[in-house]
Formats: sequence, structure tokens, C-alpha cells
Amino acid sequence: MSAVSARRRDTLLFAAPPRICAWAAVGGKKEGEGPLGPAFDELVPDASFAAEGCASWEDAESRLQQRCIRRCLRKAGVTARQVELAFAGDLQAQCTASSYTMRALGVPFAGVYGACSTMAESLCLAAAFAAAGYSERTLAAASSHFCAAERQFRTPLNYGGKRTPTAQWTATAAGACLLRPAGGGGAVEIPSVTFGRVQDYEIRDINNMGAAMMPAAASTLLACFAALHAAPQDFDAVITGDLGAVGSELLCIQMRKEGYALENHLDCGCLLYDRDEQPVKAGGSGAGCSAAVLCAHILPQLAAGRWRRVLFVATGALMSQATFLQGQTIPGIAHAVELAAPAGEGKA
Repeated sequence: MSAVSARRRDTLLFAAPPRICAWAAVGGKKEGEGPLGPAFDELVPDASFAAEGCASWEDAESRLQQRCIRRCLRKAGVTARQVELAFAGDLQAQCTASSYTMRALGVPFAGVYGACSTMAESLCLAAAFAAAGYSERTLAAASSHFCAAERQFRTPLNYGGKRTPTAQWTATAAGACLLRPAGGGGAVEIPSVTFGRVQDYEIRDINNMGAAMMPAAASTLLACFAALHAAPQDFDAVITGDLGAVGSELLCIQMRKEGYALENHLDCGCLLYDRDEQPVKAGGSGAGCSAAVLCAHILPQLAAGRWRRVLFVATGALMSQATFLQGQTIPGIAHAVELAAPAGEGKA
């Protein structure tokens, strides 16, 4: 039987679903103060990593990602030498945090950039490689760092610019998953993945990423539901990342217009922080936000059987530090990963 039982337009359905056999999430101080703090594998009190000799925020993000990947590999009981391919990315120009991480680990590396959708994109690619038998141990990872992202996309931190209510807080966090081909137990399966198409509804406000990314989330959800012959109620949760409060509300409105009630919708940007207690405005964002929520919260729920089937749909805003200054609109992308509890587990 083919590794891919069917391709329905933008969706790959795996006859023998690959599995996520290990995962890890590492975050900073602010992430540790949020609702998911206790679920992280490690929390770093000093995100500058100055004690380890880091001289820049960019270098610190690479250290953060390295910590996360090494923890994931230790949990899987494998070494970096045993990893046959890594898909990883971040928000830095040319994915430098991931490149420097892979320089340290010595793993075959394919850099991925999907902005905040990077973790879902990495998982889609890793699952396809694992299902096809091209890689026995495949790594998928993503990270972001508040200070590195602010310096690149907005203004230096010491500028002290005021944030708008629609703005989101870039997470200082990383998530990593190790994928294996089908077989064995005690892991989370990936029955299907859906690659998104770029959507652009002419949003130009860099402080309103939720509105910019929402059309892509809706487009990918509609494509995924059609391909799987499914509806939102067929999942324990439909989880986007990272639309935040503003984008999530817009998505629910749009999906109702399309005939779908997202009553089980959650968003990684809203799960990571407590918006009533933490000054994050519309919620969290960044490639590390959905990656960390996936590894600290979503996958453990599935592995424990508390959830049976989840749709993980990470979204990304595809502007650069140059295009928004040129007045260009902000295109969005979203990729979907269907996640399933181990066979025989989950809710009846």
C-alpha cells in the first residue's frame, strides 16, 4: 500500500500514519507565569543566556532552541547523530536561530519559514517524509524570542513604544517533536496534513496580525474539512495558532458565514498567556508560541487519552521587515495537522 492513501487537493491522507514519539517545550519567564507554565519541560529564568556567554538576543534564541531539541531527543532516547533530517525555523532573517542550532547539533537540515505557522509546516513536511520512508527519525522544531523579533520587525526595546489593543506578544519559546514511521504504541499519530494557500485580504497594520492571518485559517479549515469529509464537531478541539483574541473572534464569525460553528475552537495565542493578568494585549504570537503550546499542552492531552482527535492549524503572517515599511499588504498562510490519540486510547 502506498504511504499516502490519497491526495485530496491540498490534503495528504496517510495509509500508515506516522507518529510523534517524543516532544519537548522550553519557554522563558513570562511563559512560565502563564496558565501552561507547569506543563513546560523547562523554563529559562534569564532569556538572554548571558551566563552561557551569549552576546545577543539572536544567539540566545538559538540556545533556547538547542535546549528544546536536546530535551526532546533525550526523551526519545536517541542522539543527534541518529536524527536523519530536521525541519526547523524561526522568525529571524534567513532562519539564523535554526541554522546556528543545527550547526551545533550536526543534523541534516532543511530550513523552514512560515512565520507563526512554522511548526505546523515543519510537521507537515516531517510527516510526509516519515510516511514515505525517507527518514526513520525526523525532527520538527520552531522557536521565537520576544527581544529578537522586536528588534527585527518593530523598534528597539528601549524605544518604549506603546502597544495597540490588537497587538500580540511574541513568545520566547520553542517546541520540538521527533517523528517516526507508523508502528508501535504510546505516541500521537498524524493521519493527515493539509498545506495552506497564501491569502491576502489587504491588511496593512503590522499590529493586527490576527486580522491578517484569519483568512488563511478559514481557507485551510474549509479545505481540510472538505478533504476529510469532516466538520468541527468531529474533533475534540480545533486549535489555531496564533490568531489571538482579535483573529479568533473574526475566524468564528467567518466560519459561521461558511456554515460551520467553531464551538470547540481554541487558539495557542490565547492559551499561552493569561490576558487578564499579563500585559500581552490580544495574546501570544511568534513561531515558538504554537510550537510550545503544541508540545506542552496539545500532545500531552492526546497521549493521555483525554483528547481523541485534534486539528492543529498554525497561521503565519508572511511580511518581512522591508515589505511592511514599503506599504505592502500582509499575506497570510495556515497549515493543518490532524492529530490522533494512540490506537485504543481517547474518549469513547
